[in-house]
This record gives sequence, C-alpha cells and structure tokens, in this order.
Amino acid sequence: MSPFGSLNVPAETKVALVGVSRDCFPRELTRDRRGVLAQACEKAGVDVFLPKSILEGEWDIKQILEEVRQADCDAMAIYLGNFGPEGPLALLAKRFGGPVMLCGAAEGDGDLINGRGDAFCGMLNASLAAQLHNLRVHLPKVPVGTPNQLAADIGHFAKVARVVNAVRALKVISFGPRPQDFYACNAPIAPLYDLGIGVMENSELDLLAAYQNVDDRELDVTQVIVDMVGELGLQSNYDTQLFTKMARFEVALVRLWGANKGAYSYAVFANKCWPAFEKFFGFVPCFVNSRLASRGIPVACEVDIYGAVSEYLVMLASDHPATLLDINNTVPRNVYDGQDLRGVNPEDLFMGFHCGNTPSCCMKNFDLKHQLIMHRLMETGHDPDITRGTLEGQIAPSQTTLFRLQANLSSRLMAYIAEGEILDIDPQSFGGIGVVGIHGFQRFYRNVLLEWGFPHHGAFGFQPCGRILFDALKLMGMSAIATPLTPNEQYRLENPFGE
Repeated sequence: MSPFGSLNVPAETKVALVGVSRDCFPRELTRDRRGVLAQACEKAGVDVFLPKSILEGEWDIKQILEEVRQADCDAMAIYLGNFGPEGPLALLAKRFGGPVMLCGAAEGDGDLINGRGDAFCGMLNASLAAQLHNLRVHLPKVPVGTPNQLAADIGHFAKVARVVNAVRALKVISFGPRPQDFYACNAPIAPLYDLGIGVMENSELDLLAAYQNVDDRELDVTQVIVDMVGELGLQSNYDTQLFTKMARFEVALVRLWGANKGAYSYAVFANKCWPAFEKFFGFVPCFVNSRLASRGIPVACEVDIYGAVSEYLVMLASDHPATLLDINNTVPRNVYDGQDLRGVNPEDLFMGFHCGNTPSCCMKNFDLKHQLIMHRLMETGHDPDITRGTLEGQIAPSQTTLFRLQANLSSRLMAYIAEGEILDIDPQSFGGIGVVGIHGFQRFYRNVLLEWGFPHHGAFGFQPCGRILFDALKLMGMSAIATPLTPNEQYRLENPFGE
C-alpha cells in the first residue's frame, strides 16, 4: 500500500496475463502452463487477470482486448506457453497500447514429444515481430523461465509499468523563469512531450495572485497551521504570522494543483523560489514544498522542470517520498574520521544539500529555520524575517537511489542512476543535508555528470529502486542511461593512460 493513498500516484498495476499458442501446437499446453503461472503469481502477491481466450490468430485480438479493458488492466504480459504466433501477438501488443512484457515457458519435466512447447525458439520470432511493429516491450532477464521465476518477473514488470503509465499521465506546472546564474536548470522541454508529459508554464504573478486569493481566516488555512505545528512538534511560542503565510501558500498550491491538471491524472510543480519570492510572499517556501512532497506532489526548486519529473519517478519507483538535492560539496576528513563509511572510499563521499525541502519523514532530525545564504543577500545586519521557512537538519540514514532525467543541448533524453547510502554521519553544516556514499562516485561524477552535462540537482529516493527506473526508462525508449562502472570498466571518454 502506497504511503500517499491515491492523492497523486496511480494504484497498483493490474497485469493481463495473455496466453498465446501457435495453432500447430496444443492450445491446452498454453492454457495449462498459464494456469500454473497464475497460481505462482497469486502466491507471490502479483495481481494478474486471465482472459478466457487464448491468442492463436488475429481473430482473437478483439475479444481479448475487450476482456482486458473491462478488467481495467494497466499492463499486459504476453506468455508463450508454446511457440506462439508472432504476428498476432505483436498486433495485440500494438492495439493494447500500454506497457507490454514478453515471456515464455521453460520446458517442464516429462513428455518432450507431445508436451514440448518450444517457447525458447518462439521468443526470437516474437521479439523480432515487436521490432517490426516498432514496439518497445519489456523482456525479463531470463525471458523463458519457470512459473516461479516468471511470477517474480511479472511482479517487477508491474512496478515498471506503474512508472511508465504515470509518466504518460503527468503534467508539470511551473511558475516563473529560471533564476539568474541557474541556467543549468533550463533544458529543452520538447522531449517531455515525447514521453507524454504535459508542461504548463506560468508567471510568478500567477502564483502571487493564487496566494492572495486565499483568505487567512479560511478553515483550510487554520487546519494547515494546526498540521504544521503538529509536524514540527511545537506546543506554543511560534510566530502565528509566519505560519499563516506558509499555510496560505500551501492551500494555494494544492488548489492550483487540483484546478490545473486538466486532461492529466497527476501533476508536479517546478517553482521559482528566489530571489523575488521572499520580498513578495514574506518567507521561503521550503517547508511547504517539503510537506507537499510528503503527500506525493514534488515541488522542484528553481523552476527545475526535469528535476520535478525526476523526483516524481524516484517517488513512484521507491513508493516512498523523495527529495531534490544539490550534489553539493566534498566531505572534509574531520567530518567522517572514525565514522562508519559502509565500505565506501572517502573520495566517493559527497554531501547532498538543499535549503530545506526534504520531507520530515525523510529526516533524522529537523527544525524550522531561516535560509542562511538568502539571509546574507537579503537581510544583512538584520534578524531573519522574510528568509524564514526552511526545514533544516540531518537527512535520515538509509539506502538511496540518486537519479536524474535530463534533455541535453540536442534535445535528446539522457539519465543517470546510482545506488548508495545516506550515511549516519553528522554533516556539521546547515540546510537539509546528508553525507552520501556511492561506490565509484568520483569517477562517475567526472565521466558522466560533468562529461555529459548534467545539472547540479539530483533526485534522491530512500529505497534502492535503480532496477525499476532502468527498465522503465528502457520501456519509454531511452538508451542514454548511465550507471557507475566497476574499477575494471572504462567510461567511454575516460583517459585510459596513467598519470
């Protein structure tokens, strides 16, 4: 069960398990094998639907699709119980239109004369037919396997399909242009439309108008204040004026989210958060952004549209709130000396930092503070006022997945995925911050993040979910996906010569 309920994430994926049979093979062979596979899926907790029809020819497609649609299936696993008809199954996948997995039955013990299915051979034709129809299909690591193997693979595919389907129904709502000197957050948005993602760009004045339309005496505002105070563990002596401003802003964002999804099912934000924001709103939006992220609505800082999409994908793949952080600074020896680095080399440590947008459920400790860097710029010599509103503290130790989807200067999609850990080490610094360790990150930083031209923001999940993200990106048609290499492997443009 997702921690977000149904607010901004799709329900668990229901997979149609479609059996296919070549007409010169016994149909019962596919039907019986599919039945055993369905039992394995049920045992593994994977929700599958079995259409009554077995696909043998094009004449079966209409009936199967009707059954699948009536059952509200979001994805399809086409199962070669025997050799299978490659033409009709490719056409079925094309007409279905959603995520499709191809898999086949390994031979069981027993009769290899009348009971042999030859799916190992049929998968070759099926895969080629899919390519002829310009289809992208998911292939498990062992495409022809036993029921228990394939049940686990279908469970994984269901998670991948959930990400893919959500992307096709996602809208990014942005406010304002990118801040000066943060052009790195800018990227061509046309590739997002290719993925099915919508983009709605607005002025900062639209955001201010929505905020001004919320009366501070509204019940919604009062309820948000109570919730904020409870989240922070405050009993009394808090600035009611500050909390009223933040609550009005949260109510405004939630209303904008609901009113502007339009034809899309889900939406995320990419908002201007400085330098003009503080002067007109009277606070920094970080704490509010963190609260929306905890409810499944990421709000990316600095109008980072691709950052918002990246955070949303990590959230879906991990089924847990995520955050967007700067890949920020190296870690001095005095910070990690004597600490447990979990086997990571010191050179592969860095700090993930942002002003205070990480959900409190992802923090080891937290407090409402002011943004130190903005205070230097905006309130020099004065007590913090308009720069208050960050959620600061140490990010909770956990396994992590660092991910970024981006369009390069040629409007081509690229991405990186790296798994590691947020370490239980006091960063001894300000903001929402944590010490991150990823094996081989120094080389990865040099040869991928810098060489490929990725920006400074990365989405951090709090579960290892690289496998789901990788397969989802492939199913969406991406091929430029970078991951850290082992010491014995060479990056494409890494200098092979010694010092």
